[in-house]
Amino acid sequence: MATLAKPPLSEKPEAVVVRFAGDSGDGMQLTGGQFTLSSALSGNDFATFPDFPAEIRAPQGTLFGVSAFQINFGATDIDTAGDAPDVLVAMNPAALKTNLPALKPGGLVIVDEGEFGKRNLDKAKYDTNPLDDDTLAKYDVLRLDISARTIEAVKPYGLGNKDALRSKNMWTLGLALWMFDRDRTPIHDWLKAKFKGKPEIAAANIAALDAGHAYGETAELAGPLRQVHVDPVPTAPGLYRTLTGAEGIALGLVAGCRLLRLPMFFGGYPITPASAILHHLVRMKEFNVTTFQAEDEIAAICAAIGASYAGSLGITSSSGPGIALKTEAIGLGIMTELPLVIVNSQRGGPSTGLPTKTEQSDLYQAVYGRNGDAPMPVIAARSPADAFDCAIEACRIAVQYMTPVMLLTDGYIANAAEPWRVPDPEAFERMPAEFLEEANGPDGQLLPFKRDAKGARPWIKPGTPGLMHRIGGIEKAVDTGHIDYSPANHQAMTDARKNKIEGIRVRDQQVSVGTKGGKLAVVGWGSTYGPIHQAVTRARRGGLDASHIHLRHIWPLPANLGELLGSYDKVLVPEMNTGQLKTLLRDQYLIDAQPLTKTSGQPFQIAELEAAIATYFDGVPGNAGGNIVPPNDQQLPSTES
Repeated sequence: MATLAKPPLSEKPEAVVVRFAGDSGDGMQLTGGQFTLSSALSGNDFATFPDFPAEIRAPQGTLFGVSAFQINFGATDIDTAGDAPDVLVAMNPAALKTNLPALKPGGLVIVDEGEFGKRNLDKAKYDTNPLDDDTLAKYDVLRLDISARTIEAVKPYGLGNKDALRSKNMWTLGLALWMFDRDRTPIHDWLKAKFKGKPEIAAANIAALDAGHAYGETAELAGPLRQVHVDPVPTAPGLYRTLTGAEGIALGLVAGCRLLRLPMFFGGYPITPASAILHHLVRMKEFNVTTFQAEDEIAAICAAIGASYAGSLGITSSSGPGIALKTEAIGLGIMTELPLVIVNSQRGGPSTGLPTKTEQSDLYQAVYGRNGDAPMPVIAARSPADAFDCAIEACRIAVQYMTPVMLLTDGYIANAAEPWRVPDPEAFERMPAEFLEEANGPDGQLLPFKRDAKGARPWIKPGTPGLMHRIGGIEKAVDTGHIDYSPANHQAMTDARKNKIEGIRVRDQQVSVGTKGGKLAVVGWGSTYGPIHQAVTRARRGGLDASHIHLRHIWPLPANLGELLGSYDKVLVPEMNTGQLKTLLRDQYLIDAQPLTKTSGQPFQIAELEAAIATYFDGVPGNAGGNIVPPNDQQLPSTES
């Protein structure tokens, strides 16, 4: 029954945050993904945050087996998945317990009361049924036996109870589609395509979807449940699609190789959250993409280096633990000066750490983490859409400067989705790679390490007539590439490799929000972009002199960055680690950058950043900077789980 005291939302809200939560087998990621599709087709801007257990199949009904999907959608620009949900859909007691603290006071809870039996309550460590005591007193509650209603809806299709209950996420999705005035037809079409070989399963899921939608219509007639319409966001004309970070990386790598007119070789090994990049690239063979799932991380990167030696652009990806295994081979790529792109989808660490949770703790590893002086460019994507552009940039730098490049993303970006305006292919600058075809030294001599004005050595395909040369991890002589251990030569080659990377031309750093110079600069990188952008925008609306600077190029840093940071009285660096970019900025510019750190496996909330910014303007001595943001019950993953 419905026990709503009032509508949970206005009839036309600017934005709404919805969280679907249930057992790992309840299909919450699929439900969230299809609701995201409906939001895109309705013209809303949105950002998503999928969160799921690290276990392949956690015990059913347990607190640590809860899977959740949060989406923030609206009629305005959306930069984050939202601080706290307006609506929580909880499919069992464990989902309710782990996610209820996040819900806004007065928010709407939709629960499947059919799952609130003693066994599930015990697994969730409830002494009493929270639906019957005052646990939900400050929320609006919609109690439904979704399980029973789903079984009833699919009864004509002859499914047993176990198979029928697999459709309860569709019943829930149907209700959500009605609540937010969404068309069911695209979901019907998707189900028919997904279960093309099993039409009875498609029909049962469609029946469950329609039954959930019909319940919404009936509940509205009864009074307490109201339909909410969210207007489309004003957008420029063009072709749009939903894009995850992993898709953005994959498409950007393909685009980069096409612009360079190079075949792509991708060598990878499965690891969360990087595996999805390989999954997407496997489906792009028509773009001259070769994919190789290696037996381990070392084989994956060594195969990619071999492909680059042979004239393809070698690419590999992993997460922190896998990057650690690849480290010696990265040094080989730096020593041989071959183009290579390494994608690091960061997760909580060290070691195995938090396989499905997000973090930004691999910056030191990316910039410094190799033996010897082994400089390497590092780029960081700030969103799924930006991942596309960053991937192209990584390919460009790798080939033009003959160097490995590390592209940093993280679990939040990799799994999250947002609308993406598909760019015009003709708008991109072509940058065809060049190979040495004839000897480049005096008297027909080949000089494989003779450098151009950028400091890059020539790229020579093996087998090119007359251009046989030595290559490998042992130090090479200047120009000739002969083995040379002499002190003067090693000094010269070390300097040459260093100067090449430091001389890479990157765009001057711009101010994302605010002005050059002022009281406070909030400097971020990677996926902190959305919450910092919103927090600084709100601070400026409140009259605070704060600005937002967001770095794409972590190494080398933009040439104007030191001067830019020096124009502010204070610098605050929020990051999901213990202060790694802060240390880099202090080292390079001798500025008193202050950290704001968070290492709970959770992204920053806008409110957390607003509070940190406000301390610089409250007049309290010693109150600003140097803060650690604690774990937050409002966020995914829940501290309860």
